[in-house]
Amino acid sequence: MKIIMLGAPGAGKGTQAKMIAEQYAIPHISTGDIFRANIKNGTDLGMEAKKYMDQGLLVPDELTVRILLDRVAKDDCRDGYVLDGFPRTIPQAQVLDKALEEIEDKIDFAIDVDVPDENIIKRMGGRRSCSKCGAIYHLEYIPPETEGICDGCQGELVLRDDDKPETVKNRLDVYHKQTQPLIDFYEKKGILKTVDGTQNMKDVFAAIVAILG
Repeated sequence: MKIIMLGAPGAGKGTQAKMIAEQYAIPHISTGDIFRANIKNGTDLGMEAKKYMDQGLLVPDELTVRILLDRVAKDDCRDGYVLDGFPRTIPQAQVLDKALEEIEDKIDFAIDVDVPDENIIKRMGGRRSCSKCGAIYHLEYIPPETEGICDGCQGELVLRDDDKPETVKNRLDVYHKQTQPLIDFYEKKGILKTVDGTQNMKDVFAAIVAILG
């Protein structure tokens, strides 16, 4: 089962992707996690990606494609995977389709977690990330046990630059111009499924499970 998660930044698709991966025992592949790992380790790729992410811009195709195609070719992806954060543009979707066709494979579902912009700006302003391990919390929805401290590694929780309201608005503008056309792209292919992302996390997941079966 090969699944693509769609939705604006902050719509909750990453959380849902992790839950899907656990439910169906398939890898959760997040380009965002891969980029952040590279940034934390100070790699050339990470530093290049950081320039774009700090401005709320999308990482260019050539950086993203290089990472992803190698990842889905690994053995643990044989039974499927959940892609979170890729593709972001029509050209990326076309590159992915072509690569999968070459190995006689295809994406089974594109799930759009639909949330209005105003909800997203409020959500992301409350997000906090661990400066050590990268774990993500939310002041309202997933608060840490101790304010400002990661439950796992005791690292400091911070508001990332790309979660600040002005950056979120910029990211949403970019999303509507570049990424939202993917909804039409996958609808034409007959694999798009839309869920109401304004519901609580468990209800959104239940709706996705009902789609996947």
